[in-house]
Amino acid sequence: MEINDGRYRVIIEGVSPEVDGGRYPAKCTAGDIIDVEADIYADGHDRLNTRLLYRYQDKTGWDETPMRHLGNDRWRGSFTADKTGKYLFTIRGWVDDEGYAITYPKELAINAERERAGYGAWYEMFPRSASPVPGRHGTFKDCEARLPYIAAMGFDVLYLPPIHPIGRTGRKGKNNMLAAKAGDPGTPWAIGSDEGGHKDINPELGTLEDFKRLIAKAKKLNIEIALDIAFQCSPDHPYVKEHPDWFLRRPDGTIKYAENPPKKYQDIYPFNFGTEDWRGLWEELKSIVIYWAKQGIRIFRVDNPHTKPFRFWEWLLGEVKKEYPDAIFLAEAFTRPKIMYHLAKLGFTQSYTYFTWRNHKQDITEYLTELTQSPVKDFYRPNFWPNTPDILHEYLQKGGRGAFMARLVLAATLSASYGIYGPAFELMENTPREPGSEEYLNSEKYEIKRWDIERPDSLKDFIGKINSIRRENAALRRNRNLWFNATSNEQLISYSKHTDDLTNIILAVVNLDPHATQSGTVNVPLKSWGFDTERPYKVRDLLSDKEYRWRGEWNYVELDPTACPAHIFRLLDLTPAKEKIESSAADVPAQE
Repeated sequence: MEINDGRYRVIIEGVSPEVDGGRYPAKCTAGDIIDVEADIYADGHDRLNTRLLYRYQDKTGWDETPMRHLGNDRWRGSFTADKTGKYLFTIRGWVDDEGYAITYPKELAINAERERAGYGAWYEMFPRSASPVPGRHGTFKDCEARLPYIAAMGFDVLYLPPIHPIGRTGRKGKNNMLAAKAGDPGTPWAIGSDEGGHKDINPELGTLEDFKRLIAKAKKLNIEIALDIAFQCSPDHPYVKEHPDWFLRRPDGTIKYAENPPKKYQDIYPFNFGTEDWRGLWEELKSIVIYWAKQGIRIFRVDNPHTKPFRFWEWLLGEVKKEYPDAIFLAEAFTRPKIMYHLAKLGFTQSYTYFTWRNHKQDITEYLTELTQSPVKDFYRPNFWPNTPDILHEYLQKGGRGAFMARLVLAATLSASYGIYGPAFELMENTPREPGSEEYLNSEKYEIKRWDIERPDSLKDFIGKINSIRRENAALRRNRNLWFNATSNEQLISYSKHTDDLTNIILAVVNLDPHATQSGTVNVPLKSWGFDTERPYKVRDLLSDKEYRWRGEWNYVELDPTACPAHIFRLLDLTPAKEKIESSAADVPAQE
């Protein structure tokens, strides 16, 4: 029977996940349960039959499972993406007893990646500042000695800024001064000198063998090394002489340096992707990533991808993943939302976000609801950073210890992936270059720092506690299970996450006011979860290890930011309601 046969009565539309009409695959991690939904209906009142069809990339036949009606002609079916790779799926429906089955005309795809693609705690550190000896440039061996410290805080990824030779022409001095003084090391992002380029290592850090030994030592502590990919050059990079046509020139013939108004980078030349030799440029840049992947790197933080062509990224990411399907790419693109989202569709595994600038309750709630409940959840994986070497937000500048603790809890529990720039974060570095600036005074980007990582007031133990809580509670390893819960005080933000079977329920409460104690009542949506609202239950604060006896859906909290500005409760001893509501907890969106 032809598809346009008039006897076909079923309509299938509004399929989710479907990214740009199927142009791009959705994303998940291996082991995830994939919920596929669609609007399915037909004329009349006959009974509908619906099936979700799915298969792994190398299978020829379909597996299938029934879909269930959610109401208002919305249907859902599920399957488990039990290993990494691409899964295909579609939907079939027919009217009972007629047998005219119609299949959705598209085969949609979802890429299942390894766990670190969707869950992990990142720690950024400048290797050159790792030396314990004053006046000496840090080395990879010094980084090895720092690994137990990082592991004790519970981080999964150690991200290193560029490790390549640094140019001298146009080198920036302390605090981004135009003229460097003797001994100023320059910024690591000004890549390239007579000692080599993107496939070489700054000799002051060590050798390639030293770097590979660092990778191996980190792996023994369950830490992956992430490397910065910055496709730009110092004026001294070998590419400038070997491929002068790869760079933009002014009318006077001089090469144009990089600008990101109002910032100017006199020590950096951007590539000219409009060069006649664009194919040669693309292949060379691809070879850089492949080279470091061959050395054992599988995680890359990509600098400013929004300043390079989209088609280039779609090609490069696809080519690299053909050879290294476990490669992970974090997009550092602080730019307009649609551009950030498009980069994610093209293949970037994770993305920096606007979290750093979302510090009020309404801003946080609206932004997280967009990330976890709108269609972007199918392809955009957020990675939350309270600080970076480029960004010291006013909230941290003025909020003191309580602000650092609050932002850490928010980043680590709102998002399955998060990171901090340390040791600046755990040592609560909060002095701006000048009033109104988000740049650090005496920024580590331009000088070697000496950090007292054993300082008594360090947040390292608190950070370790947070990361331990993340590892021990499966609910915190996902994003789509986020609910915002009402509070009686606008300075208190409360939210919860739960596993599908509700065996692990985490409820966080954070005081957003770093200067004063705030108190109020917090809603616990027991009824929506299908639990008895009258029977008492326990909540254990995983930060303090204290237990409280609560009853009902509204309970009192009080948080002093000078002590700890947050509770991370695990709910225990809940009693199922006698009559469970029809929809499951997973059916209910984030709510305020």
